Amino acid sequence: MTPWVRPRPGHPYLAGAPMLVAHRGGSLLAPENTVRAFRMAVEQWWADMLELDVRLTKDGQVVVIHDATVDRTTDGSGPVADFPLAKIQSLDAGYHFVDKAGDHPFRGCGVTIPTLDEVLGGFPDMRMNIEAKEPQVAGPLVEVIARHRAEHRVLVAAEHESSRRDARGYPGPWGASYGQVLLFWLTHWLPGGGPYTPHADILQVPERHGRLLVATRRFVREAQRRSIPVQIWTVNRADDMHRLLDLGVDGIQTDRPDLLARVLTERTGRPVPPGARERRGS
Repeated sequence: MTPWVRPRPGHPYLAGAPMLVAHRGGSLLAPENTVRAFRMAVEQWWADMLELDVRLTKDGQVVVIHDATVDRTTDGSGPVADFPLAKIQSLDAGYHFVDKAGDHPFRGCGVTIPTLDEVLGGFPDMRMNIEAKEPQVAGPLVEVIARHRAEHRVLVAAEHESSRRDARGYPGPWGASYGQVLLFWLTHWLPGGGPYTPHADILQVPERHGRLLVATRRFVREAQRRSIPVQIWTVNRADDMHRLLDLGVDGIQTDRPDLLARVLTERTGRPVPPGARERRGS
């Protein structure tokens, strides 16, 4: 075991806390859910895991995109489900990305909406957290994972169980749905931590849900006592990262993998990634 990580019981996919999880590849550094963002997160910031979302095209291809439409992230307009693969990949997925200076550095640079095949094939050693955003994508999602023999390194997540009904029986790691998280949160306050243990390998939760504080020390402790790690999303401030790491969380999902990499280097002795070394030299 490398010296800057600590093991966590449970599924081996989740070993090595605290983990740096690049949310949509790190959507404040590069166009979200694109190969460009994933490559930057892996090569520049040494992310431990990539978080991404999938939907189905008109011709049944699994593509990596969060929204039900292409409007927010591309120069196109309309539902993802109305586009065949060739058409959706002709769109500019870097069109709307804006950097800190207010510029559009990825516009017209050939950034496209990738297929899941492209991502799994392009990053064969990376752990991935893939959320099924709609029921019709669940079955094809599992088929693509199986084709790449990637069940050991891909977690299937969904906000609602209905979105991954056709993925039931998936042999790889499984994330807790909203309903499972809610039931665990409600019952973990009972004496002894309550009787309920989610049938899942990880709890991925926001620190707060509205005014409700979800990620308390007790919540984290009771989940870990059941060998279920806890990851928090989506955390983009250093002070928040430090506070959550003080709670003992097992990972943080962030749009700023550069910032989390620096925090983890400070706290755990994790090696300085190439992106940080380049900034020091500039």
